[in-house]
Amino acid sequence: MKAAVLQFPGSNCDRDMVAGFQLAGLETSKVWHKETALPAGIDVVGVPGGFSYGDYLRCGAIAAQSPIMRAVAEYAEGGGHVLGVCNGFQVLCETRLLPGVLMRNAGLKFVCRAEPLTVVTTNSPFTQAYSAGQEIAIPIAHHDGNYQIDDAGLAALRAEDRIAFTYRDNPNGARADIAGVLSANRRVLGMMPHPERAVEETQGGAEGAPLFAGLAGALVAA
Repeated sequence: MKAAVLQFPGSNCDRDMVAGFQLAGLETSKVWHKETALPAGIDVVGVPGGFSYGDYLRCGAIAAQSPIMRAVAEYAEGGGHVLGVCNGFQVLCETRLLPGVLMRNAGLKFVCRAEPLTVVTTNSPFTQAYSAGQEIAIPIAHHDGNYQIDDAGLAALRAEDRIAFTYRDNPNGARADIAGVLSANRRVLGMMPHPERAVEETQGGAEGAPLFAGLAGALVAA
């Protein structure tokens, strides 16, 4: 199984995401934002956290227009798996691969700490290794993690069981406490918390590891 992790000017979590995929047994390479194609034969694309293009305009807005994201959009629309974390979640929303928008935190401050999450659905390659309702502690580090979506969009997410994670103690004002959402085909996940920062006990906890292990298992079984 193979993964590709994108790099933008300002990415700072790409190496962490590479490590998460590698610990799950995926051969992983990096892809620069100016590339126009993804490596052949990949099974999942990782869009990492950081401050792509300095977070000018809206967070993720410039990265969404980069050459590589056109290839990622085609890959996702063709049924490929994509994981976007923090700034990566913002990029996926800006490319319309996921619904909603990430706005400035309600408290207007950067938040950085381990945050309790609830696993809402296990019906996805990314969440299948958890139990529904399970509480996990995953680090957050963001200034613009306030997920917002209109009434119709929220109703659709709920009806289609596409809310992947919610916050126990909402740190940013996100609507319905949403921390992560899935695409309609369940193969694209965007989340603000950083599972790649919680894959080994030396990081203070390994409750993000099942996300990568579950995904790897799903890819092998596919």
